[in-house]
Amino acid sequence: MADESDDLAAFLTLSATLTGYSRFRLLGTGQAEPYLATVRGAVGDNVLDALLTTSAAVHDEAAGDEEALDRHLRARILSDDRFGPVARNVIKMWFVGTWYQLPPEWRDAHATREPDATHVVSPASYTEGLLWPTIGGNPPGAKGPGYGTWADPPLLEE
Repeated sequence: MADESDDLAAFLTLSATLTGYSRFRLLGTGQAEPYLATVRGAVGDNVLDALLTTSAAVHDEAAGDEEALDRHLRARILSDDRFGPVARNVIKMWFVGTWYQLPPEWRDAHATREPDATHVVSPASYTEGLLWPTIGGNPPGAKGPGYGTWADPPLLEE
């Protein structure tokens, strides 16, 4: 990838496709930059650049066809030995705010770097996780819904 802003744009495109949330919604979490930095630190520039380049190719090949995008994404990224574990970690990271250490066989094959350990990405990543709007709830201990709201069922985002 050319530079950091290009990497961020490509990472957001991949992340939006993997999570089903819009780039706008992902940017609204404030976690896009820390998540990109986490992936880069854990897998290195070579694997990240190859993943983002493959993602761009998948999107270009699909040309707006959602079924083709899904097929290409599954075949070229999620089923790939090198990209699949990383992509699945990106999904988990967006939803729960935690980077999970990659499997030992992946680390052995791709010589991951030291920061690849399970950790919460940032102080805000837990509260900004996509898990909460997905289930229509609020993170326990943070972002309280307000007094008396327990009397009504949760509102789901459209």
